[in-house]
Amino acid sequence: MVLAPSLGSGPRGPLDREMRRRDFQRLCALAAAAVGLPAKVAEQFAEAAVAGQKPSVIWLHFQECTGCTESLLRTSHPALDELILDLISLDYHETLLVPSGHLAEECRQRAMEAHAGKFVLVVEGAIPTKDGGIYCKIGGHTAIEMLEETAAKAGAIIAIGSCASWGGIPSADPNPTGAKGAHEILAGKTVVNLPGCPANPYILLGTVLQYATLGTLPELDEKARPKFGYGQTIHEHCPRRAHFDAGRFALAYGDAGHREGWCLYKLGCKGPATHASCSTLHFGEVVGAWPIGLGHPCFGCTEQRLAFRVPLHDTVDIERPTPPDTYPPIHAPQGEVGAVATGLAGLAGGAAIGAAWMAAKKLGGGEGAPPADGE
Repeated sequence: MVLAPSLGSGPRGPLDREMRRRDFQRLCALAAAAVGLPAKVAEQFAEAAVAGQKPSVIWLHFQECTGCTESLLRTSHPALDELILDLISLDYHETLLVPSGHLAEECRQRAMEAHAGKFVLVVEGAIPTKDGGIYCKIGGHTAIEMLEETAAKAGAIIAIGSCASWGGIPSADPNPTGAKGAHEILAGKTVVNLPGCPANPYILLGTVLQYATLGTLPELDEKARPKFGYGQTIHEHCPRRAHFDAGRFALAYGDAGHREGWCLYKLGCKGPATHASCSTLHFGEVVGAWPIGLGHPCFGCTEQRLAFRVPLHDTVDIERPTPPDTYPPIHAPQGEVGAVATGLAGLAGGAAIGAAWMAAKKLGGGEGAPPADGE
């Protein structure tokens, strides 16, 4: 296997090249495994990247806080330099570009022309539409114009973060700029939504890996979110789930239950209605680096109807309840036990004891009556 220029620089001996090749293959395997892609996809991607077929990525910024980019900067498997030098070709990204002004815009135009129909367009931030979109202009063009121009030549379009997916914070009432998600501007085009505030960078990486390697997008749900990242609710794999099942809830920040790690549902946790992988794929490879891991209720940032719309401490309905969600709480009110029920219970108990004695008799071959209590 011949190394692509981006995988190394300067003269290298055979052993050095082989080590570098193995490191790169390991990098691809880690990136694929982080989002549940099979090893075969990682191998195919590594071969394509080494052959110089890395996907071109154009990343646009609009109304946002750059939180999704900041989250990307903190990945370590792969690290940012490995991501943009070895795995993809990040050809335009306002935050990371060295050029600025007209030189930066020339980078975007060159990438669009050189990789027309093949590059991945990543959109970060909501798009303002009110008053002709004057609330966000770059290089003399509105966000709407810039998005439509770039999307027209893209091979795949990904909206990263809740702002680009739904409108996020900029679209919260009263939405003074008319902020909208990318898919609302690009009607008729497939836009993969990766909501989150911020979105987990590994979900982006997995989506790009699959598109670059297989030429396909991951299976999407009804809201155009990849099922591998948004197919389950946080509640289903929450580390505090056992306390929910046992009916143990924190009732105030800092109370005994909160300090003991009890369930945060009664403090307004939106985990039971939030489709995301935060409970299993933490941020920055730091265990516990997510809201519930830090002792705060889930805000529901991936859900358009919850984030920035439902008050923080309001509780939500439990979507897709799974056992033992349906069990009664530990302090459920108890009814009175009647005489008939007591009699039935006695019959059932007697039958169970008798059955056990008969089984023991058959196994041991012994005779005699069932043992009395205490024998």
